[in-house]
Amino acid sequence: MSVQTEQLNELHWLMEMLHTIDVGLVVLDRDYSVQIWNGFMENHSGLLPREAKGKVLFDLFDEIPEDWFRRKAESVFLLKNKAFTIWEQRPYVFKFNNYRPITGTADFMYQNTTFIPLMSTTGEVSHLCLLVYDVTDNATHKKQLEKVNADLAILSQTDGLTKLFNRNHWQHCIEAEFKRYNRSQHSSSLVMLDIDNFKKINDSYGHLVGDDVIRHLAKLIREQGRETDISGRYGGEEFVVLLADTHLDDAVTFAERLRTAVEESVVIYNDIEIKYTISLGIAEVEPSFSTVSHWLEHVDEALYQSKESGRNKVTVYKK
Repeated sequence: MSVQTEQLNELHWLMEMLHTIDVGLVVLDRDYSVQIWNGFMENHSGLLPREAKGKVLFDLFDEIPEDWFRRKAESVFLLKNKAFTIWEQRPYVFKFNNYRPITGTADFMYQNTTFIPLMSTTGEVSHLCLLVYDVTDNATHKKQLEKVNADLAILSQTDGLTKLFNRNHWQHCIEAEFKRYNRSQHSSSLVMLDIDNFKKINDSYGHLVGDDVIRHLAKLIREQGRETDISGRYGGEEFVVLLADTHLDDAVTFAERLRTAVEESVVIYNDIEIKYTISLGIAEVEPSFSTVSHWLEHVDEALYQSKESGRNKVTVYKK
């Protein structure tokens, strides 16, 4: 076999390999006209090489942001260095459908793309090579993992029965608010509330009904509060609401509104109508509170006074 024949065979094999690899390969000239369009690009775009060759890339794919692509490409032409784009930055360069059954949840192919400068015999960059990698599996798996982790993070902060914050997370929130107060002296108020005679509800109707009453109260707390309020289940039938940037008068207004809403509402369980009330205590943060525990002790004291003086009322902590 002659040297020329061997070289032709090698060139044929190389072209066959480039055409069949499972990576997109596109070569563009300085005018962004397509010069090479391999089998991967053909299969996913539906464009035959002869249909793509000589066409300006932006005319074939109007979803490619031309300004962005030109800036990326021109840096490669000018600096003679590779450039990259990953799916986290831009999900794709070419919007191809995702046909892979394993990752059928994705509507399109996620891509990583490498921009490679191609030198002419004179040492100038005359063409640009794009290598397009299908990373849909990795992208969808990572997104699924991120969603699972986000869901777990929410679960770790949430009380299962009420969907309010659990005590542990709420404790972190009030500690952060107390530190903020010490820095800025912005007023905040704390509301603690308890279901009156809750043991009688459990004894009379059972714990399932008791759980319904707790869920009902949690719903009313969410409805009466603001998005910025931090509500949590402190334990059993006891709840706390942290009202950031809220003076005492506004906290009393919130507490009375919530107390009235509970008093006027009815919990229905299997055609049984259950009415209940709550008692509430309020304490506005003060310079004399040296720790979060002092703040909690004082609001708990106010709640205790509400229950001792007849229940279904709001009491404000006073020195």
